[in-house]
Amino acid sequence: MIDLLLTIAGIVLLLAGGTGLVRGASQIAMRFGVSEMVVGLTIVAFGTSTPELVVNVISGLRGASEVAFGNVIGSNITNLGLVLGAAALMMPVQLHGQVVKRELPFLLLGTTVIAVMALDGTLKGDPPQLDRSDSLILLLLFLIFIYLMASDIWRSRRDDPLVLTMEARVHEHQRFGAMLPWLLAFGGVGLLFIGGEMTVRGAIDLSTAVGIPAEIVGLFVVAVGTSLPELVTSVIAARRGESDLALGNVVGSNIFNGLFVLPAGGLITDIVVPHGGVADIAVSWLFAALLIPIFYLGRSRFGRGFGVLFLLGYFTYVIVRTSTGGH
Repeated sequence: MIDLLLTIAGIVLLLAGGTGLVRGASQIAMRFGVSEMVVGLTIVAFGTSTPELVVNVISGLRGASEVAFGNVIGSNITNLGLVLGAAALMMPVQLHGQVVKRELPFLLLGTTVIAVMALDGTLKGDPPQLDRSDSLILLLLFLIFIYLMASDIWRSRRDDPLVLTMEARVHEHQRFGAMLPWLLAFGGVGLLFIGGEMTVRGAIDLSTAVGIPAEIVGLFVVAVGTSLPELVTSVIAARRGESDLALGNVVGSNIFNGLFVLPAGGLITDIVVPHGGVADIAVSWLFAALLIPIFYLGRSRFGRGFGVLFLLGYFTYVIVRTSTGGH
């Protein structure tokens, strides 16, 4: 019970730290002349994934690669199955702009590359893992993604719904005094690392005390907890009719998780793919693959029917994965 409370308390501190960092850093950046568009599409967009990043770095430092793996893959599955499904139930998600439309194939590409890397060891008869060379390749893919998206955003910045929505969101932020943004930013960083240490320690101790694999705790406790910012942002965006933001938040977060957060931990220590981990990657890939025909072959509309389908798929996966454990 104490281990579970420690994990939950750590997640709460992670969320509070991430919120403080994003709000403080956004205000500081704009004071130095950075445009609201750039702030919205960088600090605000990727800020919701700072809890996952800190958890993975600390997991790597503590040698808990199972928690790091479960955190990233679990977050990506949660974002697509639970978060996007819940957003679609609130309001059908309609894709209008080109920025998010070009992110979708990159999400599928990134997930496919991770799957191939995980299977590479299996094909050679070695235990599946993501080593440091794999992590460097993923980081290079992330740099390519940033370059391509920056080019797209620059070309379509005047009329793309996602860009306009993110600018408006940043403009709505309350203006703070001279020192408060710095206090929020540095205080947020402090809370992130304290919360990350508590979360990782609690997850490891919880898995030992309950007798379940650490990756299961990472998949369904840590991952769901650190995905709460994406859930809140996407559901609110869907209710406000900001479809591109609801979808872009999920897709961008998953790309950031797979191509930056995962290799950030992998550079510190090799990430061993646990028992059942290949199936976890396959589920993540399947959710990403289903988005392609939905948005490219149909009416670019993710309706309530698809939302129910994704939610059923997510909860079915949770039941099957927890019942089979690490076997």
